[in-house]
Amino acid sequence: MNGFNAAITNVNVTFFCYENRVPLKFGHEVSTGGETVIAEITLRGEDGRTAAGHGETPLAAAWSWPSELTNSGRVDRMRNFCHRLSSAWSEEKTVGHPMEIGYHFLENSLQSCLDAENEGRAEGEKMPYLAALVCCSAFDLALYDAYGKLHGIRAFDCFNEKYMNKDLSFYYTEKYRGMFEGKYPEQFMVPRGSVPADIAACHLVGGKDPLNPEDLNGTEPDDEYPVLLRDWIVRDGLFNLKIKLTGNDFDWDYNRIVGVGRIALEMGVENLTTDFNCTVEEPGYVCDMLDKLKAEEPEIFSRILYVEQPFPYELEKNRIDVHEVSSRCLLLMDESAHDWRFVELGYELGWNGVALKTCKTLTGAMLSLCWARSHDMAIMVQDLTNPRLAIIPHALLAANVGTIMGVEVNSMQFCPDASGDTARVHPGLYRRRDGKISFATLGDTGFGYRYDEILASLEKEDKE
Repeated sequence: MNGFNAAITNVNVTFFCYENRVPLKFGHEVSTGGETVIAEITLRGEDGRTAAGHGETPLAAAWSWPSELTNSGRVDRMRNFCHRLSSAWSEEKTVGHPMEIGYHFLENSLQSCLDAENEGRAEGEKMPYLAALVCCSAFDLALYDAYGKLHGIRAFDCFNEKYMNKDLSFYYTEKYRGMFEGKYPEQFMVPRGSVPADIAACHLVGGKDPLNPEDLNGTEPDDEYPVLLRDWIVRDGLFNLKIKLTGNDFDWDYNRIVGVGRIALEMGVENLTTDFNCTVEEPGYVCDMLDKLKAEEPEIFSRILYVEQPFPYELEKNRIDVHEVSSRCLLLMDESAHDWRFVELGYELGWNGVALKTCKTLTGAMLSLCWARSHDMAIMVQDLTNPRLAIIPHALLAANVGTIMGVEVNSMQFCPDASGDTARVHPGLYRRRDGKISFATLGDTGFGYRYDEILASLEKEDKE
């Protein structure tokens, strides 16, 4: 033990509901709002001092739990599961670094909680592991925030030998222990003195977003925010666009890429990515799309940085060989990348990149990062429409690990009002300027939330 260890003394959980200003089409579902879980964990250090940390994650059922069940029913289940997790985290006895505590919980307690949740339920009603992981992530994030505050450091400065009791070899199977012996996550991250103060932002073009004036139907919001893509590009100085696709309507998907791509060429946008959200059933669909673009729209094709998660996310059940896709374009795992073991399986099937998400726990994201970097896989950090506190560790992950091109952030498009309290304290994180978001206002401990000031801002707003 190194003297920087901590133990959990208290756990609390609350929730926050919000509405979207415009709908977001996600795969086969359309989201008009959401709910986040906010976890608070108090840690006690070896000297008796304590610190409370926070983590927030959207309970994104459409993303983490594709099902015929109603969205509200799935969110209710996830909310109740968060209470179950709160009790389990309260009983977590591991003492040490947040990665040790988080890893022990993931390897031992999370599956037990999920088994209890699913006991007696029909197969189609069972909560999947990904949804459970999303619920768990808020607690895991709170661990790192509390630990940083306890020891007076930034959360991402704790991934080294000074603070960690165990090197990376402890966290992987015997096959990889030699590869990671004597190594710590910091060695796979951006050097401490080189972490940027701002980072490029990727704008999401949703499946229901109007591109041109003729696409407007009169139901669009009349507020201070843009509606049309060109207006967003001008207002925020955007140079990265991500295009949501259907995965089951070739002509629509192709025309959508071309439509967005032509606007990108006109407006000087440098980078495009495509996201099929697990709806494609066979590689030929994507290969034919890329080949047609390369032949007919070479300038648009040349701007595509990567293709994101076309195929079903349950990788063990859908072992699709994707080498013919990844030979044409960088192919990133997203929903499939539950943890490093799934990244390993994806690598074997031909995926050559991985999208990290804090909503699958920071502990898991860091272990996936180290495995992926060790196997020369590309790294990106993708959004979950993260409002409020959720955007902060998400964006910091991208800045601290280094990515292909910045970070996707889209809550300022779809639910800006949800982040009103945090945006007053950190305006540069919730408004993209010159195509970037800024970390300038973050504090120097934990994730730098300045949580007391956020609460004070919210109380002031309530009084007014």
